[in-house]
Amino acid sequence: MAPRRLLLVGEGNFSFAAALSETLDSNASLTATCIQHPVELARDPVAQKNLLRLRERGTEVRFGVDCTQLANAFEPHDRKFDRIYFNFPHCGRKAGVAKNRKLLAKFFQSCVDVLAEEGEVHVALCRGQGGTPADKPQREWHNSWQVVAMAALGGLILSDVLPFSCEAVPGYKCTGYRSQDKSFRTEGALNHIFTWSLPFEGSQPRVFRIKLGGQWFSFSEPKALAGKLNRGFLEASSCHPIQILNEKLIVELGTTFPFKRLKCSFPLLPLKGTSVLPSWNCDILSSFWINLHEDNSDSESLNGETIQEMEDFLVSFSELSLHKSPRRDGKEVHEGISGQAKVWLRSSLLVHVQAIIQAPDFLPGSLYILSGPVFQKCHILPFTMPAFHETLLILGFNQSLKDNCLPSLLNHLTGILDSLLTQTLSDGSTLSSSVEFVPQPNRNDYIIHVKSHNFGPDCAKDLIIGSVITSVTSITHKDQCFVLVSINLDLLAMIVWGISDWRILWTFDNRFLKKFLPGEIEPFKSYSLYPPCYVHDISFWLDEEKGFDELEFHTVARAVSQDTIISIKFLGRFQHPKTEQVSLCYRLTYQTCDKALTQQQVASMQSQFRKEIQQQLHVIPR
Repeated sequence: MAPRRLLLVGEGNFSFAAALSETLDSNASLTATCIQHPVELARDPVAQKNLLRLRERGTEVRFGVDCTQLANAFEPHDRKFDRIYFNFPHCGRKAGVAKNRKLLAKFFQSCVDVLAEEGEVHVALCRGQGGTPADKPQREWHNSWQVVAMAALGGLILSDVLPFSCEAVPGYKCTGYRSQDKSFRTEGALNHIFTWSLPFEGSQPRVFRIKLGGQWFSFSEPKALAGKLNRGFLEASSCHPIQILNEKLIVELGTTFPFKRLKCSFPLLPLKGTSVLPSWNCDILSSFWINLHEDNSDSESLNGETIQEMEDFLVSFSELSLHKSPRRDGKEVHEGISGQAKVWLRSSLLVHVQAIIQAPDFLPGSLYILSGPVFQKCHILPFTMPAFHETLLILGFNQSLKDNCLPSLLNHLTGILDSLLTQTLSDGSTLSSSVEFVPQPNRNDYIIHVKSHNFGPDCAKDLIIGSVITSVTSITHKDQCFVLVSINLDLLAMIVWGISDWRILWTFDNRFLKKFLPGEIEPFKSYSLYPPCYVHDISFWLDEEKGFDELEFHTVARAVSQDTIISIKFLGRFQHPKTEQVSLCYRLTYQTCDKALTQQQVASMQSQFRKEIQQQLHVIPR
């Protein structure tokens, strides 16, 4: 085990340091610091006694250390601590919440210079000071120290909150500010544990290179989908909950039906030639479009971005054909402007069905299973996502067997989903959800409806996790009918593990995957607790000739905010009595699930959002 280095700041009489030093093993080293100088503690017998105990144990003690300038107290090679403790920080006497917030903010920003990569910062606060729901009772946000928001200024997130009991640390005697005032009241005190957050830079769109027909092309992720292309969650080696769930689903289906798993292509589709049956709603207008650029460079970077290269990018059912047209000089170029080719990201796996059922080796009676990511523009809502993983089941059978095959598939699927959604936890309690196949007006199709209590005892959710289409016919197999079952794996995973925020499924933070143990299903516990919300309103005049696309408004908001906007609420419509010009007003709520978000970052995003909607949506911000 690597040695653990502990740093204590703001020690008063050093009783906490002395008590803690007695519990440490040989792999841990302790450095205790205070802001006072030795002469200021000379008349404090308790402090002198504890300092003597520390020196006998070889503990390093430093005086005159300002917790808001920790880098100044340590040499560069001596700065990485695994834990930093600050018990009951206070500016002194009758300092208000604003001054104490400032103290916390400077402290957390100072920790950046001395905290190890997987280090923790422990801050003990009196009851109510933190301003989080862990406080009982919880103070109003403006009347608290806003400890999570202050930690965000140092790039830290709150990962745990535990009761702080002075009695649990034998010999510890809490003092007041600089050991001069009366002791703080520690009943109901809480220890707040902070860890590093991932930087926002990791959410920037990535650049990819693909090889098609011997020609290299490059493209960037759409900004609204930054970090969501080519993540490999469904690869065999993946331990992502999406893959865990998909494998359970397929294994159970294989006990009843002979099945064939199909390899899914990368989700780029050509502008022309995509075959979609007219009864299926694959709305191209809500799809994401991408421009492929011819790229003959040998460089491994483009505009400073690392390029991810892949040759086996487009496989399976249909090759991406880039139509060419002659140039004036007689050479061919790909259709589009300036040698660009326009493609789109599939919004459903249903676009592949026609190719599958018309393939020469398609066998009726076998269950064909296709799983992969899909993408679609959508409004910003809690359980609506622009990117998710879909599993598509395709079963063909003779018309005469429809009355037997369809009920058999639906009954078996109901049993599998009920089993997945009803879990007995390690403490003996049960998470329960009910599954129902609800017939649609045409009496041929169904939606898969789930009522779940897995998000908390007082938080029942009614969600649609998929659909069943039973009215499919084929030109090739005129005497047969087909059943298609589409399941949103991301939404299903959220219900199974009680994950209330879909964005966490796409995090790059390795701590997320550590929450999932093989063969066990336990409610997901976030490592980023009580992230603060920031609310901003925006209003703008419409251009009557251009119109207003609310879906694009949400998509621009998603892109500019790097998916930190969790809610967009329409507040009202105003028409000027003289000019008759129309104005709309919306309320935007910013909040993250895995990163530290500051008020300053939000203000910058809001400012950029105003510029983007003016340029892209042709509105005039007020």
